[in-house]
Parts: sequence; C-alpha cells; structure tokens
Amino acid sequence: MSNQTETNQLYEVAERIHEMRDICAFTVEQMAEKTEVSVETYRLYESGTVDLPFTFIHKCALAFDIGITDLLEGHSAVLSSYTVTRKGKGQVTASENGIEIQNLAPKFRKKLSEPYWVRYEYDAELENKPIHTTTHSGQEFDLVISGTLKVRVGNHEEILHEGDSIYYNSSTPHGMIAIDGRDCLFLAMVMASDEPVQNILHERAVMGVKAKGSYVCEKFIDATEDENGNLVSIDFNHEDEFNFAFDIVDKIAKKSPDKRALVHVDRDKTERIFTFKDVKEHSAQAANYFKSLGIKKGDRVMLVLKRHYQFWFAILGLHKIGAIAIPATNLLVDHDFEYRFEAAGVTSILCTADGDTAHQVDIADSKTHTLVNKIIVGGEREGWHNFDSEYCLFSRRYRREEDAPCGNDPMLMFFTSGTTGYPKIATHSYKYPLGHYITAKYWHCVSKDGLHLTISDTGWGKALWGKLYGQWLCEGAVFVYNFDRFDASDILPMFAKYHITTFCAPPTMYRMMIKEDLGKYDLSSIRHATTAGEALNPEVFRQFYNATGLELMEGFGQTEMTLGIATLTGMTPKPGSMGKPTPLYDIKILRPDGTEADLGETGEICVNTSEKVPCGIFLGYYRNQEKTDEVWHDGVYHTGDIAWRDEDGYFWYVGRIDDVIKSSGYRIGPFEIENVIMELPYVLECGVSAAPDDVRGQVVKASIVLTKGTEPTEELKKEIQNYVKKHTAPYKYPRIVVFKDELPKTISGKIIRNQL
Repeated sequence: MSNQTETNQLYEVAERIHEMRDICAFTVEQMAEKTEVSVETYRLYESGTVDLPFTFIHKCALAFDIGITDLLEGHSAVLSSYTVTRKGKGQVTASENGIEIQNLAPKFRKKLSEPYWVRYEYDAELENKPIHTTTHSGQEFDLVISGTLKVRVGNHEEILHEGDSIYYNSSTPHGMIAIDGRDCLFLAMVMASDEPVQNILHERAVMGVKAKGSYVCEKFIDATEDENGNLVSIDFNHEDEFNFAFDIVDKIAKKSPDKRALVHVDRDKTERIFTFKDVKEHSAQAANYFKSLGIKKGDRVMLVLKRHYQFWFAILGLHKIGAIAIPATNLLVDHDFEYRFEAAGVTSILCTADGDTAHQVDIADSKTHTLVNKIIVGGEREGWHNFDSEYCLFSRRYRREEDAPCGNDPMLMFFTSGTTGYPKIATHSYKYPLGHYITAKYWHCVSKDGLHLTISDTGWGKALWGKLYGQWLCEGAVFVYNFDRFDASDILPMFAKYHITTFCAPPTMYRMMIKEDLGKYDLSSIRHATTAGEALNPEVFRQFYNATGLELMEGFGQTEMTLGIATLTGMTPKPGSMGKPTPLYDIKILRPDGTEADLGETGEICVNTSEKVPCGIFLGYYRNQEKTDEVWHDGVYHTGDIAWRDEDGYFWYVGRIDDVIKSSGYRIGPFEIENVIMELPYVLECGVSAAPDDVRGQVVKASIVLTKGTEPTEELKKEIQNYVKKHTAPYKYPRIVVFKDELPKTISGKIIRNQL
C-alpha cells in the first residue's frame, strides 16, 4: 500500500478498520482470528504504522460485512447498473512485495463478485521456495492475460499460460507466483456473496402528451420533442423583448378570453373562478392603481399575501409597470421585516389582513422608515391603503409602453432560505418565467384542459414554479386553496370535487397524506404527481405508489434557478433520485479542483454558463457582489449542493456541502441515514447532523420526532441504531440519538442542522 497513498492515507484506512471493529464490538483477539494473523500483527496493522496486505484488508471487509471501497476510501459504492474502469484506473488495493492489485469495479454496489486486475512480478528466488498460501471465504476465478502463473490450491499445483484459467474454493489454502522469467498479469474474480442485486427501476417510463393546437408562447419558446411528446432540446427567441404579463396573460386573454385561468377556494370554502380575461383586466387595474401611488419601474414592492387571489392581480400589475416584486411569507416577524426592508430597499408593501402580520410590518417600519406605501389586502387597517376597495376604481385597460420592462430588466427578488447567516437576495429578470416552461409542461405535465395544484404559499419561490409562470405558459388552469394550516383530510376530497389533474407538493406533505390513509379518497383524477423542495425519501415514493399507482417524479432547483434536474416525461423514475439535468442547463458534478467527478463519485452540482446563460438563472445577489462572485465565477455557477451521478445519468442528492459528516476518515451524507430512519413506522421526522467528538472528529447524530403515542426510551434508541447498522454501512449509524418535540427549521421549513 505504500505506493498507493501517503502515510496519512494509510493511517485513515487503519482508523476505519479500528472504527468498524468498535462498531461491530469485536475484540482485537477476535479480529486477529478472523484475519488469520497474530494479535501482535493485528495491533501493528491497526496502528497504521506499517503497510497493510491486501489479504488483510479483504478479510477485514468480510468480517465487517462491508465493501473494500468503504475501508479504502471512506464511502460506499453506489452504482447499480454498470460501471466502466479505464485501463490503469482501477482502485489500487495492494502494491507490496512485487504484487499489484487493482479493484476493477470499486463503485458498483452489492456486487456478486469482486473483479481484480493483478500483476505478479517475476522473482527468481521464489521459484525455488514453497508457494506462500492464504485463505478467504467464497470462491475465486483467475484468468491469465499475459505471462505464466504457477498456482497452488491445497496440495495441487498447476501451470497456467496466457488464456488459461482456474476456478477454486478460496477457503482452500492457495497461492501463486510468476514463473518463466517474466511478470504475470491475470484477472481475478473473488466471489464471496450470493446476495441478489436490488432492482430499483420501475417497469415503465411516464410519457409526455402531445399538445393539441398551438401555444401563445411559441413565439418565444422553441422546444423540440420526440414522437411521444418528450422534450429533446429547448431554445428561446425574442427573449430580450419578453414580458410575461403582456406576452402571455394578455395574449391568451385575447385569444381565449373565457378560458379558465384560476380556480380559487377560500378557507371558508368560497369558490371563485377567474378567466384569462378577468386576470388581464384585474392586473391592468392593479398596474394603474400602483402608478397612482407613485410606484414606478425599479421600485421594490413586497407581497405578503399568503394564498389570496389578489396576489395574481398584484404581481402581474407590478410586472406591467416594471416594479420589482418581492414575495414573502406571513410567518415573518418584525426583525425579519426590518432586515428585508433595509437589505432590499423596500418602498411599498401589500400585506394580508390576516393575523398579526400587518402589526409586525408596522413595528419594523417604525425602525426603518423605508416604506412609502402600505397596502392592506382582505381587510382594513388605520394608516394603510385598502387594496380591495381602491384598485377596482381604476381602468381595466393598461397600454404597453415603449419602454415597458422586459428581457434583462430585474423583475423578481427572492430572499434565500438562510440556513446559515442572513438570507441573500436572488434577483431574477423578465426572462425567468421562460425557464419554467420545462417545469410545467415536461415535469408537472400540465395540459390546456387540466387543473394543476402545487402546495405552496405565495411567499415562496415554489409558488411561482407551480402556481403561475409555467402553468400559464402551457395555458392550463391553476387551483389554489387558501388554507391556514395543511390538513390532509381537508385537502384530499378536493381532488375529486374539482377534478385536479396534476399535483406537486414537498415530500413532507406526501408523508402527511400517506398517514391519512389515501385509500379513503378518490384520487383518480390525478394523472401525474411530482415533488420537490427537499430530498424525497424512497419509502414515501413506494407508499404513495402502492396507494395510488402514481410514481412521484422528483425535481431539483434553487431560489437562484428554475428546474435544473428532474425526472421528466419519458424517463423511468428511480426512487430517491432527482432525475437527470434538463436540456435547459449544462449541469455537471465537479470536484473541488473543478474537474468533473467520475460516475458514483460525490461532488458539487454546478451549472456551466461559459457559453450561454440559460433563461431562468438569477442575475446575482442584490447589493452583494462578493457573495455573487463566491458562487458564480469562471463561467460556472456553484449550487453548494452535493450529489453523485449513476451509470444511467441519474443524479442522487447527498446534501449541502456544509452538511457532510466526517467521522474517523469516513465521509457520510446525512440524507442517506435519514432515509433509513424514516422507514421506521414510529418516526415522524428526522434530522441527521454532525456532533463533535474528541476521538473521531465528528460522529453521526440523529434528532428524531416520534409519532404520537410512541414512548421515547433507551431501548428505542438502540433499536434505531441497530436498524441503521443493518440497512446501511455500519459506520454510518448514529452514535447519538435524541428525541425532540420538533426540529429547528427556517421560515421556509428547511431543517437547520447546526441547531440540531
């Protein structure tokens, strides 16, 4: 091993062996027996001060029931369909005493055999000595590629020339040497397990639907589809002139004025249906109203409107006059508003009359004094304008002016989640909606005659993914239920009542729906279901599929971009995988040095923008060039999320860069452990994080919220730990398990791991 790594890497392997011995509760004496060395020799190997023979590492892996890759590299193999190893690029597992061994499939998981490229140097002295033998469990097949090999199996010796092979029980003492004056190269297949390979692919791919007739958006979008309606490539035309409010909403209203655009159900179950003609006219009134208040192009206007139908009129009105819309949640309190008002230079706000939100705005305004206009929606408040009674007094016509905002003009600002530090302000241009054509048509599967529901408050970017831009680019209608608190039993009957055809929600909502017993509800109207916002647990995928026959199609994006990776129509979903990069983005997984990661290798999800900046990616962080340059430089946007790519091109989420746990030389992603723990029926929520440890650097900590009625006991902690040991690599199990009433989360609902 001395040629394979420096001393510190040798020590890391020894440290991993020590860690696994500790996890498996083996004594030094037991491991010495399992690896067939003396106790003194074992202690020496585990100290990391001498080279480790391949046979020793191999026997350690067998004893711990893990792969050699786990010990050598500190992470598990992940590929499951195929893997290619180029000449000379195998994983060096031994280089000692004239023997070089490379593993030819280190990244393939649950192998039925271990393939090795082996080279034995010729040594004249060995020809006159007895062949040294060793044993290990399983069977072995050796095929000579070049040279001559003398093999001893038990009491028998065989001479193998080029093309000859031998198959034997490797528990029988065996050994070999190169003879005839030159080195011998051979392929060794070591079979130590008959565990079947898990098939995680479903049998069918979800096909797209060829649209009937033309779309208004075709002037700006050039999408190439295959014969089944699945996206092949996409390009854009006249995007520098594009304004969603004028070019899509108003044009659809002219073409199909009575076409349904928005179905809105209030919390008291009041129903409202708005056509595209209605939306055009109401947004024109809002635009005229805003101008009367002195709101102009470039002004920053915050919208805190929950799921009120007025949100759609207001944001389109702002798009028409060129004021920058800043959606925000009603969960903000005074100090949140104070920071946002000052950071973005907010001059006007439209705020819900519900609850205490307007009061929190007043407190913040008394400290910042940035607001010129405060507009209440759905009620009245002293010192505030009343949107409902005032905007309707203005003209239903708004003429597009010559200098109307479009193209690269700033249109939207989103405050990022802010799991660490203050939220940044991602600014988007008028091109941003075009990027969501893929979101709606090829991921949500929105159709002209359908009704789409995305579960999201308008304060989050997800609402604009699923409640506005892409859906209306596809000329489909959106369904909005203005609930205060998500209740699966309240929402599930609405699918049949309103004939909702496509649905998107975060995995948390699907978990809540599954616990409600989906069999009690008629969900037959749903043709397609998607999920995003957090990583999808494969168990949720399986349970939802079993209950509905619908496969959840996962997607990945950020506040800074549109849908970048997804299981689009025409793709076969892999439970737990985000899917593949969409044709809009040139996405790679990169190592820290900027080179592209190999299949199965973890790296950062990055977007190549060196040749073209895609419609949908942000302009930068407002008033923060330093942070912009940190994530976007040298023609590459760095997402800060890490993943790996399998042999079929599917991406698998690992976590944020800062979330990876480094323990005893192992690199552990929290999501994989959360997946396993969430399989337990008594676990409601789980967050995995790193906890400091004097010996290991960090250890895995699991913070768990139990289902109602489950008793948090020490026995339950041990049960959870043993379950993780059994269902993933043992070194990944949580040494610390704590039970909590709730997990710390950002306003957007993301777990704050550094507070677990």
